[in-house]
Amino acid sequence: MTIKAAYASCLFALLTGLSVAAHAETTASQPDIHQVLSISEESGGALCGIVNSHLTYLDSEGQRHVLDYRKFSSNCLEGS
Repeated sequence: MTIKAAYASCLFALLTGLSVAAHAETTASQPDIHQVLSISEESGGALCGIVNSHLTYLDSEGQRHVLDYRKFSSNCLEGS
């Protein structure tokens, strides 16, 4: 999966509200993402399926946050 595809997956999850739980102490419905630091997913073996993913970012004030969400594994083959 390219970084653009991973970033698009994150934005899709954020915009549609799919199992998104921000670990920020805020009441805002959408996180204030100024800079993405990393995107990672838990390895679930070689199987295709839903995995836990983590987006680490800085907000507009420079504070670091981690956003947890669920997505299809990067191990899934396109068109399968």
